[in-house]
Amino acid sequence: MSPPFPLAADPEPEAEERGRRLFAGPVDFLKGVVALEGLPPADRLEVCFAGRSNVGKSSLINALTGRKALARASNTPGRTQEINFFTAGDTAYLVDLPGYGFAEAPKAVVAKWQALLRAYLAGRPNLRRAFVLIDHRHGIKPPDAEIMALLDRAAVPFQTVLTKADKVKAADRDAVLAQVRAGLAKHPAAFPELIVTSSQTGLGLPTLRAVIAGLD
Repeated sequence: MSPPFPLAADPEPEAEERGRRLFAGPVDFLKGVVALEGLPPADRLEVCFAGRSNVGKSSLINALTGRKALARASNTPGRTQEINFFTAGDTAYLVDLPGYGFAEAPKAVVAKWQALLRAYLAGRPNLRRAFVLIDHRHGIKPPDAEIMALLDRAAVPFQTVLTKADKVKAADRDAVLAQVRAGLAKHPAAFPELIVTSSQTGLGLPTLRAVIAGLD
């Protein structure tokens, strides 16, 4: 019997090629948005990436697109305070959301961009799926549960992507997966498959590309 929230299977060759083509074409930074009126037109498939500060979100976006510096990685938690839009050809938006939790920024700034985040998630009609990134070493933390609850309330389907799989100890892997599965069971918006990734080794990237390409 499969566990709840099984690991996503490797994509079929056709699906993998479709994902490869989506990300092999032009992928460019479009704009950073600090207020809702700055959002681009909702005229194409859109997916967003959410995660705690330093979960490896920028690194994953860079690895996914094969661009070393497309998304700005930072060792300073909370450095990204904008909603950053990237175009994948003329068919999709990839959206890098502000990191949440333990942000080294004034409380007023944190409150402002968290309000922007909530408004974006609740009101973007072309947003097909959110990908919530969880550090494979640590599992779901309270700030992750908060963003998942926000996605539940906004009725935005989200899929959990475990990052930094190359850094998790083999002895800890199953326990972390069990913790993540138990946490996700509380969230009706959670998509029932996990994707395990490593930006360093490329693990899971073809699967994630294929999932995104298959949403249109």
